[in-house]
Amino acid sequence: MGRSLHSFTAYARPYLNPNSRYATTGCPFSKRQRSQVAPTAALNDEIFANAKPYSEVPGPKPIPILGNTWRMVPIIGQFDISEFAKVTKMFLEQYGRIVRLGGLIGRPDLLFVYDADEIERMYRREGPTPFRPAMPCLVKYKSEVRKDFFGELPGVVGVHGEQWRRFRSKVQRPILQPQTVKKYVAPIELVTEDFIKYMEDARDANGDLPHEFDNDIHRWSLECIGRVALDVRLGCLSPNLTKDSEPQRIIDAAKFALRNVAVLELKAPYWRYFPTPLWTKYVNNMNFFIDLCSRYINEALERLKTKKVTSENELSLLERVLRSEGDPKIATIMALDLILVGIDTISMAVCSILYQAATRVKQQEKMAEEIRRVLPDPSQPLTYSDLDKLHYTKAFVREVFRMYSTVIGNGRTLQEDDVICGYHIPKGVQVVFPTIVTGNMEQFVANPEEFRPERWLQSDERLHSFASLPYGFGARICLGRRFADLEIQVLLAKLLRRYRLEYHHEPLEYAVTFMYAPDGPLRLRMLPRNE
Repeated sequence: MGRSLHSFTAYARPYLNPNSRYATTGCPFSKRQRSQVAPTAALNDEIFANAKPYSEVPGPKPIPILGNTWRMVPIIGQFDISEFAKVTKMFLEQYGRIVRLGGLIGRPDLLFVYDADEIERMYRREGPTPFRPAMPCLVKYKSEVRKDFFGELPGVVGVHGEQWRRFRSKVQRPILQPQTVKKYVAPIELVTEDFIKYMEDARDANGDLPHEFDNDIHRWSLECIGRVALDVRLGCLSPNLTKDSEPQRIIDAAKFALRNVAVLELKAPYWRYFPTPLWTKYVNNMNFFIDLCSRYINEALERLKTKKVTSENELSLLERVLRSEGDPKIATIMALDLILVGIDTISMAVCSILYQAATRVKQQEKMAEEIRRVLPDPSQPLTYSDLDKLHYTKAFVREVFRMYSTVIGNGRTLQEDDVICGYHIPKGVQVVFPTIVTGNMEQFVANPEEFRPERWLQSDERLHSFASLPYGFGARICLGRRFADLEIQVLLAKLLRRYRLEYHHEPLEYAVTFMYAPDGPLRLRMLPRNE
């Protein structure tokens, strides 16, 4: 549901001078540093005339025929895709705040921008249909392989322009309405209670969770998303789940579809011209998703026909979309996008959050104290207002996202020429905002190497609004972010209220699959707290 932890009130404020701060509001994240450039300043002929040419943008030099694609080839290449977070940091150190990676066979140049002011300026100037760098494999699947199904309704993931705007407008209101999200506190709490019971039973005599616990987190995530997007309990938390069960097949298919995007897009794209084994498996996975979602949507449609509704508040998210649009395919594609992007994104974020909590005892105890104050009785059902009071807990999550951004960056495909960091950049270039790096730059964050959630609750230090954007920003901000927030907050509230997490093994390195997360068995220890 990949990418700004809150609809920060700061985003809507008018431009302030560089030294000003936001006024204090009820939102603990509203006091962040503003850009030092006027973000909506118009470009003019003089700015273009004084800009340096695109050819002078620094970056790795391509070689004849193979360009820079060879750098991603196993054995002979320099860059391992799983190490791409380190590669983006190396680009900054070697070339500076703007880096061109050109000569990529079959795709436009990538332009890495390590300047939060420039990132803000680009976000704030974009129109109503910004182009996120395409996922060509998903575009080909939706527009060619399964055009029979998608037609003029391709969804929001890997889609751009007017088609994207029309579809998003159909589903945006019910998904983003706070009252819709509030309805799911109890259902998500119920799923999470079942997950914690599963965790209790899965522990060994020392309280250690199984080595494959990251897959268990995927099962919890899928159960939550299934409850939201499909109105059903999929049974992911059954203790006897087999490798060929439908829930595990969904998890495996989602992992495969997302984690091979980088392989399909950054390496030589032979799949565009003939069906490679990887492409064939990708298509089969996507077909499996469509069949699954269609089946559950049809069941929901049948239930809705006989459901007596006296108020819209009684309708689930899925039922609201079905009733307002009247087209089951819209609901199917919405669910497809939420499940496809949401399972791995939320799961990997939670792996990172729980690992950081287990290895940062002081901060974990501060969260536990806050949760205990808000929930003195651990058996009391959660409310939305309870979650709203967990300021430090939310700040902890925000700090994890800053230092270990689950999504290593966002981006845009330029729809017109621009001037970025003093260079004339032609339209068509794909600009990457590597927030895994900018969120850790001294220029934009005070003492960035220090893990300190309190920075998000204070207004007296350097913290740039656009240095860390885990859910993106603007018109294309993550559609499912409110539900992602809800699931993460409910899990932390219920788990840390009753249990302490510990980690007693070698530190885990972070690596990129599709997400950026701890690489290796998440061998957490789960011990009861004193009430």
